[in-house]
Amino acid sequence: MALPLSQLQMPDPQRVYAADGTSLATYTWGDLDAPVVVMVHGFASNTHDNWVLTGLERRLAASGLRVIGVDQRGHGRSEKPHEASAYSLSTLATDVETVLDTYLVDTASYLGYSLGGRVGWQVMIDLEDRIERAVLGGVPDGTALDRIVLEEVQAHLDEGAPISDPVTQSYIQLTERVPGNDLRALLALARGMRNDAIIAHPENAPQVPVLFVTGTEDTILDGSRRLADVTPQGRLVEVPGRHHFNTPASRGFRDAATEFLTAGR
Repeated sequence: MALPLSQLQMPDPQRVYAADGTSLATYTWGDLDAPVVVMVHGFASNTHDNWVLTGLERRLAASGLRVIGVDQRGHGRSEKPHEASAYSLSTLATDVETVLDTYLVDTASYLGYSLGGRVGWQVMIDLEDRIERAVLGGVPDGTALDRIVLEEVQAHLDEGAPISDPVTQSYIQLTERVPGNDLRALLALARGMRNDAIIAHPENAPQVPVLFVTGTEDTILDGSRRLADVTPQGRLVEVPGRHHFNTPASRGFRDAATEFLTAGR
């Protein structure tokens, strides 16, 4: 039986090991000598779902970029620790730095969505001399995953208790939609990031060009606007009629990201 096209285009992962020994799955497309863009997916997703199924990795590679996709710790084919101490915004940003170092990449562009967008904000601050420009999709200010009722998720895992909070239910459904997701690992991630907030202030903003891309029906749109407003070289593209979960698959997102990341190439 023939494999689906998306599976045929998914290379075997190349392993990168974080400072704490966590194994990270990474993937590459495009000319090895081309300018690099690092792609980082959202919560409860992975490189395959966010970037391969949407075709964006093929489009960027065809546009002359070398694409490096990263399954964040706790996701995809990367290792999935169950301890909250394994997850923080700075840890996830350092994972990206480790990937760049392992691939011997001095400078790169960055593409992140949702959780990957939050990580990208921190990456640009921590690695300000290594990230040339970035696209941050579906990223608000404030605290990551703060609407999840952690106690309900824990009771659901330990006792099979039903989830009553509708927002938490949606996160559970999102987690269960992707084969291989580990709810205990994703709960640990949510706990680990509870003290990591993005404050929308010019002194805390990246100094490189940043394109924010968010759907007009996304509940975090106002947060994206605030971040774009305080970023010196930031601007916002609003994708009409799209919400948080279907924006990455939209033509508007793909067009805006490709144009911005290939500008001047």
